[in-house]
Amino acid sequence: MQERRIHQIFVVSVAAKGLHALIEIAGGLALYIMSSEAIAVWVRPHEWAVQHFKPSEQGFYAFYLLSHGLIKAVIVYGLLRERLWAYPGSFAVFSAFIAYQLYRYSWTHDVALIALSVFDLFVIALAVHEYRLLRKHLPTH
Repeated sequence: MQERRIHQIFVVSVAAKGLHALIEIAGGLALYIMSSEAIAVWVRPHEWAVQHFKPSEQGFYAFYLLSHGLIKAVIVYGLLRERLWAYPGSFAVFSAFIAYQLYRYSWTHDVALIALSVFDLFVIALAVHEYRLLRKHLPTH
């Protein structure tokens, strides 16, 4: 596959991670701002949400979504700007996310966690490829 095409796939994949980060940030902020009662009314018609959302855990979910989204947004920004620090950072952060997602899967058996982990692994592989290319083209002193 051409390097140009691999780079395009990398950019689209990282942009998708960025969009997901923005959704997580918005969700985390909404959980901090909204009351448990308002959230309960909103999620009640959604069967999946009722099973997974407990108002007593609202603070945890708000913190998790906001911190997860912010960390991911910083990494995505660095990757899209081709900042060298972002590549090893993405390897560490996305690997940690995979580990946590697989841990959660062991409790919930939610297939979406597996899909997210596979996508994170795909982005890591693309980032490794991009990082090697960037390092190869750096001037040596």
